[in-house]
Amino acid sequence: MKILKFVAVAFLAFLISSCLTVEKKKYKFEITGKNTGKLTITYVNIFSQMDDSTDVSEQDFDELINDYLNGEKFADNFPLASDIQKRLYEENGKLNGEVTMNFASLEAVRLYQMNKKSPICFNVGQTIDSESFESTNGTYGNKDFMNVIFWTPKTKVLELTTTVNEYNEDDCVSLIKQYRRWK
Repeated sequence: MKILKFVAVAFLAFLISSCLTVEKKKYKFEITGKNTGKLTITYVNIFSQMDDSTDVSEQDFDELINDYLNGEKFADNFPLASDIQKRLYEENGKLNGEVTMNFASLEAVRLYQMNKKSPICFNVGQTIDSESFESTNGTYGNKDFMNVIFWTPKTKVLELTTTVNEYNEDDCVSLIKQYRRWK
């Protein structure tokens, strides 16, 4: 009986699996003290991908509101960060999101620096959403063997833009209508 319940729950979870995603993410790390600062992540064009040609945008919007905006997903993903603030907003007809957080160490926001004279590094290959490098104000290693961004130790504002998913009107649904109705 327990196996049957487990299979039923696993099957239900598969059926309602999330297709919530974004087109791009913009990171801005502002170094304000010795390895401390503020991180702002901007989520550009939040949308839902069709699930076998089924529109699951209502469920994805519910997940966005319940798990991300009102929930603890960001705190779970950045457990060493503090004062996490979240908001959704419309820009150019697209739904965007912004998360800001303070950090007391570079590790809290997935940055690394071997010593104070070495560059500050961010590994794009280890991002949560399987992101691809797009642009930076630092130096990009090489996607084939060094998917890392390097900033000089004196840089106080570190910026990075990544691509997550391409928006295609044939199999993607913008969440802007749900946001306008919710707002």
